[in-house]
Amino acid sequence: MSLAGELRARAADLGFLACGITDTGPVPNGDRLDAWLAKGYAGTMRYLHRQARRRKDPSLTVPEALSVVVLLENYYSPETAADRAAPRVAKYARGEDYHRVTLQRLGQLADFLLERGARVAHPWVDNGPIPERELARRAGLGWIGKNTMLIRPGAGSYCFIGTIFTDLPLPADPPFATDHCGTCTQCLDACPTGAFVEPHVLDATRCISYLTIEQKGPIAGDLAERMQGWAFGCDICNDVCPWNRRFAEPTTVAELLPRRTLAGVDETLFEAMDDAEFRRRFGDTPFERPGLAGMRRNVRAALASAHEEERRP
Repeated sequence: MSLAGELRARAADLGFLACGITDTGPVPNGDRLDAWLAKGYAGTMRYLHRQARRRKDPSLTVPEALSVVVLLENYYSPETAADRAAPRVAKYARGEDYHRVTLQRLGQLADFLLERGARVAHPWVDNGPIPERELARRAGLGWIGKNTMLIRPGAGSYCFIGTIFTDLPLPADPPFATDHCGTCTQCLDACPTGAFVEPHVLDATRCISYLTIEQKGPIAGDLAERMQGWAFGCDICNDVCPWNRRFAEPTTVAELLPRRTLAGVDETLFEAMDDAEFRRRFGDTPFERPGLAGMRRNVRAALASAHEEERRP
């Protein structure tokens, strides 16, 4: 078996949904990122401006690398009545922090490469200046849908994307060249805050995920009213996607299974909590990103928006 074949087999043994290989060359249409940033669609995510040059040319991030191994991690879990009740949490954040979980297993795959002669094997999972979705498309793992998510045939879009930059000259897979969204616009039409400017273009400042995770300070009233009970992230554009409805399967990664830590709670949970207790209870979850103050704000907005939704005809 070739090294690439051994790599795919090891990735499957570790539980990854898919594994592809691509090169470190510049991504096509990098000017679209510049235009997106210039329009202010990144909001307060200034790190995207600082990282823009490297996001357009992955070779600048790890200059020694010759290949990029791209992995998909399935995080899907079926909805229950508790999941649909406010305050709601996006599927990817219902278990342990995926940065820790997926990065640990990527590290095992990186060790596999080092044992086979690599001198460089640097793993990333949503924690660096990596154009993950474009690299995944280029590695043949799927296409980028109208809601900007990577969609894999036979699996859907409930996936984290991990990468390993290595100096091994692995053979690149052919890129995924077709788009299977067709005329469907369900993801665009379902967004309650109108975050999609057009197909494939997201105004992050109107996205519920951005509002509950990245934004600091109050959420504008007109947007807060439309949050439909979401307190951390949002699954709406994924939930309505026909590819997910037909093909999504539950994750086999135990650490990503739902804990349902917010099921049935009201705003007093975080209001009565101090920083030490917050870290003890939620320090290993994605809630650490907005922190205690952010989660207080989010739960208040989620519950208020759910009441607003109930009042609408």
